[in-house]
Amino acid sequence: MYRINVKSDFSSAHQLHGYDGACRNMHGHNWKVRLEIMCSEVDEIGMAMDFNEVKIYLREMMERLDHKVLNELEPFNQVNPTSENIAKWLFEEFERRINIPGRSVTEVEIWESEKSSVIYSK
Repeated sequence: MYRINVKSDFSSAHQLHGYDGACRNMHGHNWKVRLEIMCSEVDEIGMAMDFNEVKIYLREMMERLDHKVLNELEPFNQVNPTSENIAKWLFEEFERRINIPGRSVTEVEIWESEKSSVIYSK
C-alpha cells in the first residue's frame, strides 16, 4: 500500500454554540489540513496518484472555506464548526471525489493551531 499525503491551509472565523468558554465568541484560525489517500498500486509510470490531482481537490475545498464565517456555511449552519466536525466533513467531501477502486481516503487531519489537531478516519 502507498499513502499519499498532501497539505493545504485556509483562514476562517467561527464560534462554538453551547460551549462554555472563550470559543463561544466569534474568533478566527489559520487552519492547516492534511489529506491522506491510500493506493493499492502504481500506474505504468510508477505513480500511485498524481500529487497535482490531490492538490486540485484540496485547493477547491480550501477556497470554499477560506476567509468565510464557517457558521454561515452548510453544514456548519446546523452543526458546530468544531475541528472534529470540519475534519469529518472534509473527509466525506474528499471521499466522494477520490474513492475509486484501488484508492481511498484514509484520514483527514486538521490543525486549528500549531499545537492542536484532530484526525478523522473511518
